[in-house]
Amino acid sequence: MKKKDVLGVLDFTPEEIQRVMTIAIADKKSKNRTQVLKGKTVALLFDKPSLRTRVSFELAVQQLGGYSIYMGKDEVGLGKREPVKDVAKVLSRWVDCIVARVFSHETLLELAEYSTVPIINALSDWEHPCQAFADILTITEKKGQLSNVKIAYIGDFNNVARSLVKACLSMDYHISLASPLGYGIDNETLKRVQHLTQKKGKLIQTEEPLVAVENADIIYTDVWISMGEENLKESKIKDFQGFTIDKSILERAKPDVNIMHPMPVHYGEEISASIADISGWSLIDQADNRLYAQKGVLKLLSCVL
Repeated sequence: MKKKDVLGVLDFTPEEIQRVMTIAIADKKSKNRTQVLKGKTVALLFDKPSLRTRVSFELAVQQLGGYSIYMGKDEVGLGKREPVKDVAKVLSRWVDCIVARVFSHETLLELAEYSTVPIINALSDWEHPCQAFADILTITEKKGQLSNVKIAYIGDFNNVARSLVKACLSMDYHISLASPLGYGIDNETLKRVQHLTQKKGKLIQTEEPLVAVENADIIYTDVWISMGEENLKESKIKDFQGFTIDKSILERAKPDVNIMHPMPVHYGEEISASIADISGWSLIDQADNRLYAQKGVLKLLSCVL
């Protein structure tokens, strides 16, 4: 059977995303752990540091009966100490799947080209699909199986936002994006999701956070300065003034709005510390769901591992 890589959200069809959700929900409710990865080894190849991604993937593999090997940037040095294609070829002889967290999406593409085992994107500068699957699971838990859910994303249109948009549109949700001028959705992503935006109002773009959050069920945000952008911190903080999620923004959303963020949070920047204890605070549930969503992905891929 041909191997299947998960480099971006749209590597799964809407039906497959729904299948991941169904598996994840059932797994979260059940204490019976299906050993679909028994006898399988998964390499965790991490160029970037991580808390939630590493722990949730290690637990996911373990709970599915498999064995994981973690390799940080010092062990491998992708593209520096050793060519990416050689790493892919060697690991393919030993492991059944490679979970890669990298700086450049080009690295993932090269891993996928030369690997004979599935590659799962655990974050790149272009997408973060496993985060998006956990997000959809969280939204489903909070709002039910409703296609008219409205998500408002406030902030930088980064890798997390790109995957979120693709996942939300695949699930037939409505999503409004509010970013400062120059930080909004890119043309390539617009082209990729065009077939998912046939319904009027499914994807709205604005530079006004108060417009985006009008009657929103979910307010989502992310860090303004991603890893590798530290030299842009001063200019980005200036550009993103007015985009902090605070009480004035919450007042425009629905009374039962849920707040989401992939974490870590920089309080006082993307989220005001004054709203950290509201009833709709969903960040910890969202982080917890990384485990179940990733188990869903691994279970769906288990037939090709």
